[in-house]
Formats: sequence, structure tokens, C-alpha cells
Amino acid sequence: MKVPNGSEITSETLLRAYAAGIFPMAEGRDDPRIHWVDPRFRGVFPLTNFHISRSLRRVIARNNCTIRTNTAFSRVVDACADRAETWISAPIKDLYHSLHHAGYAHSLEVWRDDHLIGGVYGVSLGAAFFGESMFSKATDGSKIALAYLTDRLRVGGYLLFDTQFLTPHLQSLGAIEVSRADYHLQLTLALRQTANFDPPGYSVAAAGILQRNTQTS
Repeated sequence: MKVPNGSEITSETLLRAYAAGIFPMAEGRDDPRIHWVDPRFRGVFPLTNFHISRSLRRVIARNNCTIRTNTAFSRVVDACADRAETWISAPIKDLYHSLHHAGYAHSLEVWRDDHLIGGVYGVSLGAAFFGESMFSKATDGSKIALAYLTDRLRVGGYLLFDTQFLTPHLQSLGAIEVSRADYHLQLTLALRQTANFDPPGYSVAAAGILQRNTQTS
């Protein structure tokens, strides 16, 4: 389904779309139109199956990054759109900023020496998290972001981590592809529950995430 102008879609419309299992995309950064996508096959991260390789484990164990959430949402979205081809148009940016201000959209940021080197953003609804996009400005930046995000979602009680599509990069980290019917079933179950993006007492200490990953791998 296409609409003539992205400004006609509200943040409430976007939340209803997520609850129905569809998400928005634009043909390019300068396209004012938005179309809805409901893929035949969907990428998802089983939250107990994130794969931290030996090399990534060593990177995290160095503990030379600072992990923050929701301190640079706009910068994360801009960095995700900063590529030759992107589906993140100005109307889509505005929609996610509205969801962020309403408490539904979140960013997880990886900082090193006060430089933003990686991050991911997405939408939280019930016990479902819809990952929208990620970026990396340094080696393993996006992998670190996904490792910490997956751990946070697991501890926070999420049941579904939607990645939209399955890419070789995501597959190497443990993501899988499910049918549209299976995805909608998982979504229905997740929307009946509640989860917390900021679980009480949650720690981003490197030792904790590595230990919890070892226990669930």
C-alpha cells in the first residue's frame, strides 16, 4: 500500500502498522512517499541464540566502549541513513522521532573515546522489539550494538526481536528466517505481554553480558 505523502501518516498509524505486522519504507531518501512492507519471509533474532564469536567476545571483553541508550537518538538515525542508498527519508525520520519522544522508539549507542562508533534503533511495542536499522563507524561497531541490544531485550522480558529481513551479516550472528504466518503468530503472542527496555538493575558491564550469553548459548 502506498500513500501520496509521508506526512499524512501519524505516529499512531505507525504503531497500528507494527501491531499488524507491517513496517514502512521509502524508495529513497528524497522520496516523499511511504509504502508498507509485509515480507513473505521475515528475519528474527531468537533471543537465546545470539552468536558472540570468539573475536567479538574478545572485543567486548576489552571493555573499551561505553554503551548508552536514548542519549543520541537523532544521531543514530542520521548515521543509519548516511549511506549511498537508504530507505530512511525525511518523513520517516520525523515519524521515528515522534515515536521516540512518545517513548516507543529507542536507540542503543556504542561510544569509544566520546565518538559514536556504532548503534541501532527500533520500536518497542508490548514484548516485541522491531529493529529498524544499524550502523558502524568502526570495526565491529554494529556487532557490539546488537550484542548489547539482544542481551537487554532478553533480560527485559522481550519475546520477539524482529530484524525485518535476513542478511548474511545478521545470519552470522544467529538471526533466522521465518514464514509470514510464523512471524504473525510470534507477534500476536508478544503483543499480549509486556517488557521493559530499561529493566530495573540492568547492568551493561562487559562481564555480565558475556556471562549471560554463555549461559544461554
